[in-house]
Amino acid sequence: MAVAVSGGPDSLALLLLAHEACGADNIEAATVDHGLRPESIAEAAFVSDICARLGVKHTTLPIEVAEGNVQANARTARYLALGQWHDEVRAGVLMTAHHADDQAETLLMRLNRGSGVPGLAGIRSTAEIPGWGGTLFRPLLRWSKRELEALVSASRIDPVRDPSNVDEKFDRARVRRFLAEQDWIEPSALAASAEHLEDAWRAIEWFAAEDWETHVVPDSDHQWRGFLYYANVPRAIAIETICNIIKELGHETNRGDAARAFDRLWKGENASLAGTLVVPGTEKIADTGATLRVWRFSIEPPRKSG
Repeated sequence: MAVAVSGGPDSLALLLLAHEACGADNIEAATVDHGLRPESIAEAAFVSDICARLGVKHTTLPIEVAEGNVQANARTARYLALGQWHDEVRAGVLMTAHHADDQAETLLMRLNRGSGVPGLAGIRSTAEIPGWGGTLFRPLLRWSKRELEALVSASRIDPVRDPSNVDEKFDRARVRRFLAEQDWIEPSALAASAEHLEDAWRAIEWFAAEDWETHVVPDSDHQWRGFLYYANVPRAIAIETICNIIKELGHETNRGDAARAFDRLWKGENASLAGTLVVPGTEKIADTGATLRVWRFSIEPPRKSG
């Protein structure tokens, strides 16, 4: 297993737990040096020394972070480097140390943005390595930050402290301070809610896959490539199916636009999104006499030039 270790208390706890559970021969660790702070080289060397004491192989991955949104660009570059390293060492999974407090912060931030179920599901316990592929595993989502820091302290290790974690120019740092100031909010309870929402999202994904297989058929009557969608499922599932149809037609859309298209189609109005025209209609099933809602998806014809 590949373990991402920054030198902070969370990732050091993950390293110690993985070492205890799996043994030194079954894990490898890597530290990403973002090159954003002068201390980063020394911090990577600090993690390397701890790994050497544990008998764990360690690699430092230097990266360059593009200008602009520093946190977002650093995340993208970090996962690309970790994904490539994960492949090079032929690891089964890449593990990161996201924990219950991270999950609680993510849930609050996404609630504030009006996110739907996919966003409110928060940090997934398993996912693809962003931008790379392969399995990303987050085994500590039920652990609190307090528990992880206590584990590292009991091992007599003084972890790295990244100043950006408390820099309130970043949204997450402000949310982190807010949660710390509230004695009535329990981060582990928020994290549990996010876990329930993840279960709900996986159910929606499953039903959306079934909806695609059973209620979407090629439209052979149209001169351009298209599909007929027998749209008789709840809105959340239909939105996923709409996105899948658009993707199959060679375009991309987002759930917000798909939701707006659904609302128009449900009212019997045409909808246009991502170069696709959708026309609502109905079809009567001869055997049963039932009337089904059917939406016709087709690539919009090229516009005639003047």
